[in-house]
Amino acid sequence: MVQFAYTILYVENVPQSVAFYEKAFNLKRRFLHESHQYAEMETGGTTLAFAVNELAKSNLPEGFRENSLSNPPAGIEIGLAVTDVPAAFSQAVGAGAIAVTEPKVKPWGQTVAYVRDLDGILVEICTSM
Repeated sequence: MVQFAYTILYVENVPQSVAFYEKAFNLKRRFLHESHQYAEMETGGTTLAFAVNELAKSNLPEGFRENSLSNPPAGIEIGLAVTDVPAAFSQAVGAGAIAVTEPKVKPWGQTVAYVRDLDGILVEICTSM
C-alpha cells in the first residue's frame, strides 16, 4: 500500500515561508530545525514541509527550477480546503500573497481561488469536495 505522506516546497528562506503560511493560512508550525533549512506545518493527515533551495540542489545533482515570483508558477499547486474561500483569499492577500484568480464557483459546486506565495508557489484555496 502507498500512502501520500508529505509535500516539500523548496524555498529561499524557510523561516520566512513558515511565518507567511502561519499568517496567510492560519497553519501551525509543527517543527523548524535549528539550522532553518527544514520545517513542517500541521495540516491534518498530510505534512506540508519547507526546505531551502540548497538542500534541493544537494538532492538533485541534475538541477531543478527554483520557485520564484519572477517566473510563471510551476505546473503544480498546493490545495488548502477552507469553509469560507472569500475570507481566506482576502486573508492570504492581506498577508502578502499575490492574487491570481478571485474566488469563483466551479460547475461541480466547489468554490476555488488561487494565489501565489512569497516564493511564487501556486496555492489553491477551495471548499472541500
